[in-house]
Amino acid sequence: MAGKKRKQSLPTSQKIKQHRVPLDADNASIVSKKPVRPPKQQQSGEKMISSDLSSKILKEALNQQKEILREEQAEQNGVAFSDGVDSDSDGRRDDEDYDFEGFSETIGVQDLGVEGIDEEDEETLKAFFGSDVGPQPTLADLIIKKIKEKDVQGSSEIQPLPKFDDDVIEAYKNLGSILSRYTSGKLPKALHQIAQLECWEEILCITEPEKWSPNAMFQATRIFSSRFNPNKARRFYKLVLLPHVRKEIQKSKRLHRALYEALKKSLYKPAGFFKGILFPLCESKTCTLIEAHIIGSIILKVSIPPFHSSVALLTLANMDYYGTTSYFMKLLIEKKYALPYRVLDAIVAHFFRFLEDKRVMPVIWHQTLLAFVQRYKHELTKEDKDNLNRLMQHQKHYLQLTGYPLHDKMGTKL
Repeated sequence: MAGKKRKQSLPTSQKIKQHRVPLDADNASIVSKKPVRPPKQQQSGEKMISSDLSSKILKEALNQQKEILREEQAEQNGVAFSDGVDSDSDGRRDDEDYDFEGFSETIGVQDLGVEGIDEEDEETLKAFFGSDVGPQPTLADLIIKKIKEKDVQGSSEIQPLPKFDDDVIEAYKNLGSILSRYTSGKLPKALHQIAQLECWEEILCITEPEKWSPNAMFQATRIFSSRFNPNKARRFYKLVLLPHVRKEIQKSKRLHRALYEALKKSLYKPAGFFKGILFPLCESKTCTLIEAHIIGSIILKVSIPPFHSSVALLTLANMDYYGTTSYFMKLLIEKKYALPYRVLDAIVAHFFRFLEDKRVMPVIWHQTLLAFVQRYKHELTKEDKDNLNRLMQHQKHYLQLTGYPLHDKMGTKL
């Protein structure tokens, strides 16, 4: 056999030497008989992303953009959007007899470990707010828009809005009245039934969700995030939950604990959370630092699948910049996922857009750039490093958040 031949080929003197090693011999001089195994790759996300997953992430980002455009076109034509069967449900079904005890406290930025919001940073961010900003759209705004378009156009191609019996309307108005003063206890079964209806948006509008109590909003989010597919969940988050959260923060600079827990529940559907909460918040052009810290803490605390985080980073990097966009990018970067090269290239291109920008960039922009370079410096090409060094010669901060620390992180000189 091959093993025996290998043993016979060894000279006798060499066999003796292998068994006669001095006791004081250096450990490095002793050759182990065990085969050397290649070092295991770390599980912290350092291994390379396959080309298949990279293509899948890019495809998902393109599908998200097409889906949003398709729905906007449908809304313009007055066609009610239908998601069909809840085929993507994650199997979570909440017990209808769940006895909820309720939340009473509120959460502020100090409770999240933030010492305070710098007024100077707030003023700097306002320079990046949009000038053509409108109010946050709600579910009622969407329904009213459909009704007006139906009355004006009067086209047979437009799907008519469903008409409900007076008894049905009265029943759901009573449900809305109950939810407006709900604090704890069991929920009416009618709320559970809404999730099973195709015309759930119109029924939900009858209940006037903008008047729901925070605890009722938490219960509704718990039910709908479990029973809706990601697309239906996205519409509920965007048209109902997000306006309620923003209104609460703008009113008291704090957020009711029930609404905070509702945001955490919304991450049961990561795609719905990003497309219904995070992206509309950034696209609103008016996201404040308080809103960013409170909503961003959800991203920081809750585990998010790397695939959805990569798509979110790719989308945020390609968005128009409105200040707090950097904060959400920083949170996702600091989760230290292994990102595809297409996402890394998009982030580099995002920062390089500010090479000729004459505005003073906010502190969070410099912190995000520093976090990106610190985490992904080994994945950056020489061209990327040269471009970022050119950027730092133009965009410098008086606190030296970038500049010298940046070229130290990249191992290059400015």
